Formats: sequence, structure tokens, C-alpha cells
Amino acid sequence: MSKTAELAGKLAALNFADMYNNDFYWTWDKTDDEISAVFQVADALRDLRERGKSTRIFDSGLGISIFRDNSTRTRFSFASACNLLGLEVQDLDEKKSQIAHGETVRETANMVSFMADVIGIRDDMFIGEGHKYQKTFMDAVTKGNADGILEQKPTLVNLQCDVDHPTQCMADMDSIIHHFGGVENLRGKKVAMTWAYSPSYGKPLSVPQGVIGLFTRFGMDVVLAHPEGYDVMSDVEEVAKKNAAASGGSFRKVNSMEEAFEDADIVYPKSWAPYVAMEQRTKLYQAGDQAGIDALEQELLANNAKFKNWSCTEEMMARTKGGKALYMHCLPADITGLSCKEGEVDNSVFDRYIDDLYKEASFKPYIIAAMIFLAKVKDPVAALRELDAQAGPRVRF
Repeated sequence: MSKTAELAGKLAALNFADMYNNDFYWTWDKTDDEISAVFQVADALRDLRERGKSTRIFDSGLGISIFRDNSTRTRFSFASACNLLGLEVQDLDEKKSQIAHGETVRETANMVSFMADVIGIRDDMFIGEGHKYQKTFMDAVTKGNADGILEQKPTLVNLQCDVDHPTQCMADMDSIIHHFGGVENLRGKKVAMTWAYSPSYGKPLSVPQGVIGLFTRFGMDVVLAHPEGYDVMSDVEEVAKKNAAASGGSFRKVNSMEEAFEDADIVYPKSWAPYVAMEQRTKLYQAGDQAGIDALEQELLANNAKFKNWSCTEEMMARTKGGKALYMHCLPADITGLSCKEGEVDNSVFDRYIDDLYKEASFKPYIIAAMIFLAKVKDPVAALRELDAQAGPRVRF
């Protein structure tokens, strides 16, 4: 039996029917079975490709990518995922569109979606705005489909908003499952999701929020660590608490990086901006107050500089389980002595884990493809079995 056939069998035992023709906003919107289904399909698609089999389920169609913030990994992962399934990718460059001339979100959404099967959106810059934009966009295409303007409703894949970064955190978790030899081996593992010093000020909160919102579902002991004042959204903390209680794991907050790293199995040191400050930044942005934004930036940079000791050093790593915890990062990291003078992680630590980090990133195209697959294929189990049995070679000559 092939690995894909085995994974299709596991998929058949799950209840994920509601994912068909649905969107993917936040991981905590999805049931445990739906989260597991994404992992099964992602691993099956990876197995098929590694065995040289074609995984094209579309003969034509578009994947529309909308990046309102810069991206390398997620941009190319989305393109790879669409291509893997047979879709062409078209990027919406807002500077080349009519948006600057007053085109509404509703109009843009319908105009780019005539033959689109999936819309991938990254909008993570401003608290209270990213998820709102994604929702407004998808409400517009849903109505467009209902009104007969669009022959199909594209599905949304959240490529990062102000609240969650589901494709990143799902890829992180899939890499962890493989690293530890199965989801059953995660129970009781300690995860340190910690703030780390950065010489920049406005990094989104969606990665730490996504990590605590997802990792707490697997019976792990998740610790969120940050200096006083660097809080994340309280609503997401409540999600983490409920998930931990349901899974038999734990979730707690500390204000010490040392305490978080002590005997940790996994460490995820990552800078982010204080939630309260990002709320203030959004208000300044909405008011068009550039001087206020500039002043806030200087204030936050000065505050960051008070916590330069919050860095993933060799000494900090020595505190972890056997001194060999799995180091994770969504990339790019601020690397002390390489990309910056002082940053999130020592160059020696980063270099030691560089293969693990790149492998971690390699799961993202398959996670995104799985999200699309489950939203667009009515019978994913049968489809995987057919691909496994009949799909032609990916490289024909």
C-alpha cells in the first residue's frame, strides 16, 4: 500500500465535509478533524509529487494572490500550491489597478474573480483591518456568485492577517509532527513561544497568536513569554486556554525568556509589536497622521532596545531539554552578527538549525494546496485514491 493510500484511509475516518466550498480564515474556526484533514491531504500531495506523480485536479482556472505586505516564502508557497493543483496564478498589484482611482473592494473582488477558484490574501499591517478586508472581499464574491455574476465562489486562503497566520502555523505544526515521529508523540512537549529583540518595531502579532491558537490543540505545554507591555490579543489568549483545557495540555504566560526556555522541547523566539501600540498605529493611519506614526515608531524602537537580552543565544539554548530543543522561526529572522548587529537569534544558533528551518518552510506549499484541495474537491478521499492509482508522471520526458 502506498503512503497516499494509507493517508486517504485516515482521511476517510474524519469528518471534514463542511470544508467543501468554504474558506480558511483562522485555525480555531476549524474542528480537530478538519485540522487533521489538512495534514493528511498535505502529506498525501507531497508523497505523490515526491513519487513523480501529477497532482493536477484543475484543467484551467486562476489562483489570485493579493499581498498587501511584502512576502517571499508565503508568496512562492501560494504560487507553488496553485501550480501543483493545475491553477495559474495572477497577482493583484494594487498600484497597477484602478483601486487608486476609487475602485471599491466589492468591485475589485468581482472583477478579479471571474475564473478564479481560490483567492489568497495577506493583509497583516494594521490591527483591526486585515481580517476585516479579507471578510469584506469574500462577502463580495459570495454575493457575486449568488447574484449570477460569478459562475463559482472562489475560496479564501488567509495568507496572513492581523489575527492569525494559518498557513505558517499549520506548516510549523506539520513539520513538528514529522520531527517527533507522529502527532501522538506531541503530548507533554513544552513549547516556548517567546518575544525576541528586533531592531525593527512593527512586526505583526499573527505568528505568536497563530502558534498559541493552534499548538494548544495537541496536548502540549505552551508557554507565551514576553516583556511587560508586549501583550497579544486577549481573545486569542482565551482561545489558547480553552484549547489547552480540551486537549489535556496547558497554556501559561510568563515575563521571563529564561523561564520559558527552561527544559523546553521547542523554542520559537520571534519579535512582535505590542497590541496596544498597534491599535494606536491603526488609529494614526486612519487619521492620516504620518508624523504621529513616525513618533510612535521611534518610541517603540526605544522601548525594544530595553530588552536586548531577550535573544536566542547559545546560553539560552543550553537551558532547553538536553540543550537540544528544536529551534523554529517563520523567517526571515533578525540574526545577530549576520543580518543585524543585535537581533532575535545568535548566528551560531541559527546556522546550526538552518536545515531544520528550511525543511519547516517546505511544508507550507503543501499545506496551502491541501486547504484548496479540501475546499474545491467534493470527495477528497476518492480523488486522492484516483491520483495515486491513475495519475500520469509529472515529468513526461
